[in-house]
Amino acid sequence: MKKQKVKNSGSKTIGNRTFGNRTIIGIVCIVAALAICFGIAPLINRVNDGKTEIVRICQTVIKGSQIGEGDVEIVKVGAYNLPSGVLTKKEDVIGKYATGDLYPGEYILPAKITSDVDTASDILEGLGGTQKAISLTIGSFAQGLSGKLETGDIISVIVYSQKDGSAFTPGELQYIRVITSTTAQGVDKADRTDNTQPVTVTLLVNQEQAELLAQYEKSASMHFALEYRGDAATAQKYLDRQNEYFASKGA
Repeated sequence: MKKQKVKNSGSKTIGNRTFGNRTIIGIVCIVAALAICFGIAPLINRVNDGKTEIVRICQTVIKGSQIGEGDVEIVKVGAYNLPSGVLTKKEDVIGKYATGDLYPGEYILPAKITSDVDTASDILEGLGGTQKAISLTIGSFAQGLSGKLETGDIISVIVYSQKDGSAFTPGELQYIRVITSTTAQGVDKADRTDNTQPVTVTLLVNQEQAELLAQYEKSASMHFALEYRGDAATAQKYLDRQNEYFASKGA
């Protein structure tokens, strides 16, 4: 009988230990659940709800095209899981050139833009949408800025009407970007190794400008006046003013 009592007493002890372990595990689980609910979960929610401002494309930009003020916008988006290096300031984007086609809603990463698209070939390969290239005859040494026109120059076109004996700068031709000037042998300014003077200048224009220039090519003479030569961002400001002119015409 004594052996039986000892056996029963041992069984109760084991049972109590089992109950105690389960209680401890249960308490630990409850504490962990509370920590998740009131600690970690709110932290994750704050991370997910965090907002940051970024630059985003708002209208299609064709590869090789210069990005203007109207092509981008500043928007607030969730900061969580944003690509590393996404650009947040307009000044880091405007005046740069697209390395590939950019579409509305697209974030801008450094690899998607460049400031080095400065050759005639780069510009011509990036044509598309509303932009065109047109070549015009340089009537004389003086009319073509003494052979000094270069890729990226911003010029205005002064039209001289022989019929009226007057000179004027049409509003549509105030600020235009030069793609290149070319000799009679087809050699661009950047590739010229001698003193051969250019006989044509190639300009980056829209449809209305192209038609107007073609008309003046036949009916008048044109002087190309240099407005600006320098950094791309400042040059773009001139082009933006020209775009504003066309926007006001359509208003």
